[in-house]
Amino acid sequence: MAGEKENDESGKRRIFIVDDHPLVREGLANIINQQPDLETCGEAEDSAEALARVAESRPDLALVDISLKNDSGLDLVKKLKAEYQDLAVVVLSMHDETFYAERALRAGASGYVMKRESTTGLLDAIRRALQGSVFLSDTMVNVLAKRLHAGGDAMADPVQALSDRELEIFRLVGEGRGSAQIAEDLHISIKTVQAYCARAKDKLGIGSMVELTRMAIRWHDAQSQVRGGGETSV
Repeated sequence: MAGEKENDESGKRRIFIVDDHPLVREGLANIINQQPDLETCGEAEDSAEALARVAESRPDLALVDISLKNDSGLDLVKKLKAEYQDLAVVVLSMHDETFYAERALRAGASGYVMKRESTTGLLDAIRRALQGSVFLSDTMVNVLAKRLHAGGDAMADPVQALSDRELEIFRLVGEGRGSAQIAEDLHISIKTVQAYCARAKDKLGIGSMVELTRMAIRWHDAQSQVRGGGETSV
């Protein structure tokens, strides 16, 4: 990808923003465009728009929100990396990094930044990813180190055993959405939603949808407390 694009006369690295909130996109663009070495080259609110516009704008890096309108940011990361191997991707999220950062890296991202991170932290993540390095918070590095010392398979929470799609549906259940609404949001059938819920129940060791819903709501509430633990800086 990088070899195909024309040289940018400004010498700045080009950043594409994917987030379903216009104000967030505007704020991120303002931060990036104030930097002497960075500039935005486009934005999108969902995966379909992102894939089309990335093909046109040919950025050096995509900054992707993990929770997009009618889609998963992790799925978009996988699609972008499959199509553009040289494209650096940094995931930006309000969700607890202990659940999503490792998944983001497995999907192909070079960094994971929580939205309560400082502007300096965000820019550090972008620049490291552009240099071919990986960015994680010190907290997340310690979490991964502890898992490694525990043998790599130890998980602090059974929810971590869920696949990316199972976790996405589990999260939506916790937000109070029913199977029909989840199916519509994710563009899949109700039977598919129910199948993922059944797999989640098996992995979590629970026997009914009522129990799954209660657990998902408690998990969602705990995540909300994590998100509220600090001010949103970006």
